[in-house]
Amino acid sequence: MIPRKVVITAAGLGTRLLPISKELPKEMLPIFVRGRNGIVLKPLLQALFEQLYAFGFRDFCFVVGRGKRSIEDHFTPDWDYVRRLNSRGKSNLVSELEKFYEMVEDSRIAFINQPEPKGFGHAVLTAKLFVGNDPFMVCAGDTYIFSEDNSFLKRMVEAFTKDVSTVLLLQEVSNPRQYGVAIVEPKEKLCNVLKVVEKPELPPSNLAIMPFYIFRPEIIGVLEGLAPGVGGEIQLTDGIQNLIERGCNVVGVPLKNDEVRLDIGAPETYFEALSLSHKLLNL
Repeated sequence: MIPRKVVITAAGLGTRLLPISKELPKEMLPIFVRGRNGIVLKPLLQALFEQLYAFGFRDFCFVVGRGKRSIEDHFTPDWDYVRRLNSRGKSNLVSELEKFYEMVEDSRIAFINQPEPKGFGHAVLTAKLFVGNDPFMVCAGDTYIFSEDNSFLKRMVEAFTKDVSTVLLLQEVSNPRQYGVAIVEPKEKLCNVLKVVEKPELPPSNLAIMPFYIFRPEIIGVLEGLAPGVGGEIQLTDGIQNLIERGCNVVGVPLKNDEVRLDIGAPETYFEALSLSHKLLNL
């Protein structure tokens, strides 16, 4: 079954980006993307939504937290603003906004509040009613991947066969201690995931888990029974490990060398993301 629903988490405090993230959610920081009339700046969260929309998703759940009202405002079409700019002869400036609003109105979008930042796993758990009994994708709202024709999404969906419980997106990194890490048994195009661990001091591999996942709804029940893990939070990685220990089939899809991940979670990674996004569009 192809997943039709997407849970996008955007509830983190973004403390590494203070003071700008005090009022502006980090997910709303801009990156360069290609628009109708050339290169434009868009909030990363909008670029991610449009990427998922282009792939075919129409059911979205944004998990937001305190101080994230600007996200809901941004995803609420303001056609009066568009009409005012058009009446002033600035239609070329609002064409991207019009296209975005049309996508929003063609989608079913829910906003769920995570009152306290209790971890990635807890953020996913808050979407329980949205998920229901359906398979779903999970994405972090502060990460974007440049991939020709959205190839990485296609490979993930193709890997989600009837005997697979969970699909992870994996990437080799030089310093895996800040990520969830996977131990795998390599195959031709996929990896059987044997074990996952969150932010290990001594990483068992350099394969980091990127924040794009496909789950069956059983993960919700697993997360409900989890005790807090690293950082005193409910970790999604712990839920995945629980599935592995239950005998569920978890597979990993590696990012290709020409696929570029943008991470805006810290000042240095945001600078790199902004620079990379502009460079990639000018190649």
